[in-house]
Parts: sequence; C-alpha cells; structure tokens
Amino acid sequence: MQNLVTVFGGSGFVGSQVVRALARQGARVRVAVRQPHLAHTMRLLGDVGQIEVVQANIRNPASVSRALEGASAAVNLVGLLYESGRQKFQSVHTMGSRNVAKAAREMGISTLVQMSAIGADDASDAKYARTKAMGEAAVREEFPEAIIIRPSIIFGQGDGFFNLFAQMSVFSPVLPLIGGGHTRFQPVFVGDVAKAIAKVIADPDAAGKTYELGGPGVFSFKEILELINAQTERNRILVPLPFPMARLIGKVGELASLVALTPPLTSDQVELLKTDNVASGAYPCLSDLGLTPTPVEAILPTYLYRFRKGGQYADETERLAAKGA
Repeated sequence: MQNLVTVFGGSGFVGSQVVRALARQGARVRVAVRQPHLAHTMRLLGDVGQIEVVQANIRNPASVSRALEGASAAVNLVGLLYESGRQKFQSVHTMGSRNVAKAAREMGISTLVQMSAIGADDASDAKYARTKAMGEAAVREEFPEAIIIRPSIIFGQGDGFFNLFAQMSVFSPVLPLIGGGHTRFQPVFVGDVAKAIAKVIADPDAAGKTYELGGPGVFSFKEILELINAQTERNRILVPLPFPMARLIGKVGELASLVALTPPLTSDQVELLKTDNVASGAYPCLSDLGLTPTPVEAILPTYLYRFRKGGQYADETERLAAKGA
C-alpha cells in the first residue's frame, strides 16, 4: 500500500506529534500500540480514514509483522523511562527494536526510523543509555539503511521532564540540584522532533544516517530549574543533592513502579544525570534538515502556566487581590 507509515508507539507524547506531522505531509498512518482502546483519539489527528489504530507489542514478533502489512515505511518510537513489570529496558529497547527492524526488512519496508537518544552508549552505567545503544546496533544489523534519531531531552505539552519538576514545585519548598546541577542539556521541542522524522521519511538521502537533535540553547540542570521557577512563579529554593543520596532516593522511588505508579526518580535516571546530554556535532542536526530549532523559552510559558498559583488566571488573580487591598 503506497504512502502508508506504521508508527509503533504512536499514541505517546512524541508519537502523537509524529502522527500529526505525517498526516499533514499526506501520508496514511497506522498507529501500532499495545492498548488500542486507549488511543481512539489518534484518528482525530488526520482526515477521515487517514489514520488507523491497531494492536501491536514490539516484544511480540507476530504482532509487529501484522502491523507492518502493506506499509512502505515504519517508525519505532517505543521506549521506556523506567522499568515496570514485563516492560524492561533490554526487552523493549534492544530486543523489541530488533523485532521491528527484522520484520521491516523481511516484509520489504523501504524506510525505517528508529528513535534512540543522545547519550546512547553501550559502555554507560545507565541501563537506559546502554540498551538504547544496543538497540541501535541491533537495528543496524537487521536493517542497515535505518535512520537513527537521537534527541536530547524533549520538551512540550505533556513532557515528562519540565512538567515533573514544575509539579514538584507546587508541593515542595525546595527543588533538588542532583549532582550539584552541573549536567548540561540541549532541550529540543517535540514539534521539531516530529517534523524531523516526517522529513527523513520523505528523503532518500537520509537512509543509513544518524541525526542528533537538540534545541538552540544549552542549559545546566540548575539553569533549567531556574527556568521552571520563573515560569511557575514559585521561586523554590534550589538545594544541591549529591549523586549517592539521589541514587538512594531513586531506589526508594522505584518501589512505586511495583504498584504501577510512575516513580519521580529512579537510580538509573540518576546515572544518566552524570553525563551531559548535548549534541556532539559529529552528526547532522535539525538545521541540516532545513528546520530552525525552537527555543525552550518560547514554549514553556504555553504549558507551565498551569503550575502557577491561579493557573492561567494568575495575573488576573493578582490584579484583583491588589485592587482589593
């Protein structure tokens, strides 16, 4: 079937933006997810009949093959931020990615895009980074022409980074400067990541390349928390938290995943924070795709306002309070 793209993990934070970008580009999109009954709104991202939702689990090769039937391209966005139940880094990032790449090759898929991450390193102490690198290697082994996308931390409505610390600022008088707050990041807008993926799918010259996607600014962890403080207008105290103590807190936080709750911090995430998350400059980036990176300062106000006192009406609430005084 011409111009049909299967997107594994297409209902998530990044996936929904990728599906929208592909639909705008005129592609027909098949969204492959583990629980399709929770992804019914995905069809609203395109024209009638343009987007379909199917069941697939990348840990199950048979379901992967079914999801790829008739497709000309595939995108694998499935990834974990923490382990829970049968969802393990190794089984998803490495074995699952191999399943997708192998099935894509066997079924004659012409283009495969694999989502990885800046910092993917098979020698890393963090299982997340290590299995991301192993996933890249497995994909290249099965599908040498695959396109690898490595973003820095991704921001936007619904992200799991800026929202996490903004939410924390609502309840806590302090915010933790893990490792002293020196780790550097290059936050990239989710909309830019989605546009990049849509572009490489349509570009034959992108085959076999690796792209590192970062925004226009590099920030330390401390500077990011200062940005969050400014946007939430909470002005929380930033307190240094040594890595050993943060790791211990992460171990305790992991207990939340045992009861299907999202842990605020894991020991593996602490390991990740020991390494800068910035583009190396050795690979093509957003500008090489003709895209201008969106500054984090331009987007944060559009969704972090809800963490202010009074939410979107914060300014009006202050005005009325001053008037009453």
